[in-house]
Amino acid sequence: MLSHLQKNPTIYVQYFLEKRSWYKAAIKSSKRWKIPLEVNMAFILQESSYIQGAKPERTKLLGFIPWKRKSSAFGYAQALDGTWERYKKEAKKTFAYRRNFDDSIDFIAWYNNLSHKKIGIPRDNARLLYLAYHEGQGGYKKGSYRNKPWLTDVATTVQNNANRYKSQFNSCKNKLRNPFYYLFKKA
Repeated sequence: MLSHLQKNPTIYVQYFLEKRSWYKAAIKSSKRWKIPLEVNMAFILQESSYIQGAKPERTKLLGFIPWKRKSSAFGYAQALDGTWERYKKEAKKTFAYRRNFDDSIDFIAWYNNLSHKKIGIPRDNARLLYLAYHEGQGGYKKGSYRNKPWLTDVATTVQNNANRYKSQFNSCKNKLRNPFYYLFKKA
């Protein structure tokens, strides 16, 4: 159902129109952790392109034989094993699963909230939050991203997508909030 959206994932409001449960989960996580919905959605776009079982590429043995994966990242949020376990414990979500959209968006919002509290990154600054997400909060504090121009470019893309998503969301709030919007809309 979402394959056409994966080809053009920048139109994220379509995800919500087709998957109401995603919209509800995104709103719930945004309210719980006080991170703007568009920031969290931009992270999922960057991390997995909305692919449920996304995994990092495998390294190559002898330059061509598929070998081990680069990390334990998995799912919509590309959460690492250790960080995922910490989230499950701290957020009291014992049965959270990385292939589940609701759990993944909540994980991203949780992590971004931690970055806000621990490092002081503004809640709506998708660029800086993404750098902390990618490098870890310790790596962000050390400035490990400064020697990675490709990463700062990616973080800027995440910010641009968050801005685009915010604009789309603001123009479609009525459609998203009320499933009967089209029936009662004045022509």
